[in-house]
Amino acid sequence: MTTERRRGAVLATMAVGLVLTVMAAVYPFVDRATTHLLADHIRAGYPTYTEARIDTAVTTYLILLAVIGALGAVAWLATIRAVKAGRRWARPTATAMFVLGLCTGLIALLTKDTSGQTGLAPALGWLGMAPCLAGLAAVTLLWTRPRPA
Repeated sequence: MTTERRRGAVLATMAVGLVLTVMAAVYPFVDRATTHLLADHIRAGYPTYTEARIDTAVTTYLILLAVIGALGAVAWLATIRAVKAGRRWARPTATAMFVLGLCTGLIALLTKDTSGQTGLAPALGWLGMAPCLAGLAAVTLLWTRPRPA
């Protein structure tokens, strides 16, 4: 694979990661309007909560997830720009962004709250991990050397 074809593959993989990040940030808002997965998860963990308190908890999660999603999108865009421009620091930066994204995703997926359950509904936690797969693929492509033709 030539260097240009590899760069194209990296950029395409990063674009997929950006799309997955946006989807992971937007879906909780869709959930609030449709399936109420997050609200049901909170209700199951805290059966004594009033609807107002559940709504407050859902709103807090939506703000948190939107901020994380926005920061993730900015990270993807900056890293895509660096790779496209051929910056020397693109590989270590992409690796650092991957590690930060992976840690953030794992925290959202695995952190338990005072109810003993994970704070975030598992389906939403796993959705937040999806961009990490694209990040892993992009970092792997960035660090492997192209084969000579």
